[in-house]
This record gives sequence, C-alpha cells and structure tokens, in this order.
Amino acid sequence: MMSGVDVLADALRMRGARGSLGVRLEAGGCWGARVDALPLASLYLVTEGQVWLGTSGSALRIDAGCAVHVPERVPHVLVSEPGALAERCDLDAACAAMASGAVLRLGDGPVRARLITAYYELGDSLFPDAFPVLVTAEERPQLAATAALLAAELAEPQFGTTAAVNSIVDLLLVQFARAWLAANPVARSRSWLGALLDPLVREALTRMHGEPARAWTTANLASALNVSRATLSRRFPLALGEPPGAYLTRLRMDLAAIRLRDTDEPLESVAEAVGYGSGKAFSRAFQRSRGRSPSDYRFRARHRGRAAVVAGQGIPDLPIVELPLPDPPGAALARDVS
Repeated sequence: MMSGVDVLADALRMRGARGSLGVRLEAGGCWGARVDALPLASLYLVTEGQVWLGTSGSALRIDAGCAVHVPERVPHVLVSEPGALAERCDLDAACAAMASGAVLRLGDGPVRARLITAYYELGDSLFPDAFPVLVTAEERPQLAATAALLAAELAEPQFGTTAAVNSIVDLLLVQFARAWLAANPVARSRSWLGALLDPLVREALTRMHGEPARAWTTANLASALNVSRATLSRRFPLALGEPPGAYLTRLRMDLAAIRLRDTDEPLESVAEAVGYGSGKAFSRAFQRSRGRSPSDYRFRARHRGRAAVVAGQGIPDLPIVELPLPDPPGAALARDVS
C-alpha cells in the first residue's frame, strides 16, 4: 500500500501540476492591492510583517511564516490592515517586475511587510472549496522553513538559483497540500486529494491512470477491483463527486493536454494514447472540454515558459487573463477605489 506522501506525490503528478515564481512584494505604510480573478491558483508567502487577504466571503490575517492558497478565478484583495484602500493591481508593473526579477514596491515609508507569490497550474481546484486556505507557521513549521529558504535563494542569486527556485516552488505546493490534509480529516473525503486515501477509489484511479486508453466501464472496472458494480458506483462519486466514466473522460483530456504542451506528437498519436479512435473524435472531445482546439491549446501552452525569473534570469510564466473579468462582489476588508 502506498504511503500518504507517495499518494500525494502521485496526485500532483497525475494532475500535471506546475508551479512558477510570481511577483515579490515589499510594502510600507497603508496600502492595498485588488487582484482580479486569475486562471492560475496563487500561493502567498509572507516572509516579514503581516498582510491581510480578503475575498467576498472571508478575511484572513497572514503573519510572517504563514501561507495562503487562493484558488484559480477567485478575486481578492491584499491590504496592510482592515479598511485600507485597495487599488486595482497594476498588471503592467507586476509583469515588468516578474520579467526582470525585481521586487515590486507598494505603499510608502519603511518596509513593514514582504511577501512572495507563486502561481500553479492545477487544472481544476486542488482543494474542495473555492475559498482561500491558510496554513500557519505553528501548524506547519516545515512550510515556513521552506519559504525562508526561497527568500534566501532570491536574496542572493547565484549559479543554479533558477533551478533551485523552481524546485522550491514545487515543494511548497506539496507541503501546503500535506498541511491541508492533516488539518481537514473530514473535508478531505470530499476532495480530489482525500479521495486517494480511500483504498478502493485509489485502486480505481490507479487502474484508469495506468491504462487511460482502455475501454473502461463501471462494470469492467468493478470486476477488475473484485467489487460489485453497485459498490464502486456508490463509493467513487462519494469521494470525487462524479462517476468513473466522467472522471475517465476528464483524465483523458488532462493527459492529452500534457502531451500537447510537452511533446511534438502528431494529433493522431495523442488521440490514440488517450483512447480515441480518430483525431476528429478526439478534437471534438477536447474542444468540449477545454473550449479550444488541440492545435490552439498547444500553441498557447508553448508560449508560457516554466522557468522562474531571478534577477533577470529565465522566462516568466505569466498569468494570462484572456477576457475582462468582473470585479470582486465586495471585498471583506477593503474599500474600493478605481
């Protein structure tokens, strides 16, 4: 039986999770920034001072050594204190800072807070609820130590810093997910991560991930697991919120997206690898799933670099907002200014 750590690593691997260094911020005085909904999940690490994060439904204080995960497409504000004005984030300045590896300054006066952001491409949400998740330094000192290591690496760039930063960013996601699982023994049964802790569901996932092109049905999957169809039909949706067939379709599209992004395989080869008899049938399914054709997806994915940017090194993996998105429906902490 796989250990908890192995299960978590496999969960992230199967999702094709990728992380990249985001904007580094230092702030002083009274300040606030409003962040529109992004297509990537964000992780905020406070390395010095204190920052407040607010959404329409929650308000969290992030102390030094603590971290907050904000799911994709969740508008939010970062402020120095409750009631501070939050101006729309200057995306041009943020992109310029990421491209150069510089630190973005907010507010005025002496620096009172420093934070590092990381962005993650996770497919759908890693955690079961679409609201920010806070992990404190007291709950997970290892996470605080890793954040400190990242800050130290960024403070004094040297040979290998880009590779080190990318590895640390990936490690932070693993540590954050571990912390969430440990702190949510009930909620984890409703999450993708927690589903892997159910032996039957984990084995079903292992079978489908091992042979994604196989013509799996609930009946033949249950037979392979030596359980009744009724048992699998009951347990699988309880853990993942969807039946095995729907999950298999989504898995195939996720695996196809990874192949399109990371290889030069012809469309027909990608289609065959994920269980489709023709490129046309695969293209129709992919269009329904991703909202764009496989060729368009491949082109866009190739133009988003993986490397961290440290003092001008590498190419940034910038969050791309393709359409204007609505403002937050009412931040809990900040008064809005345009």
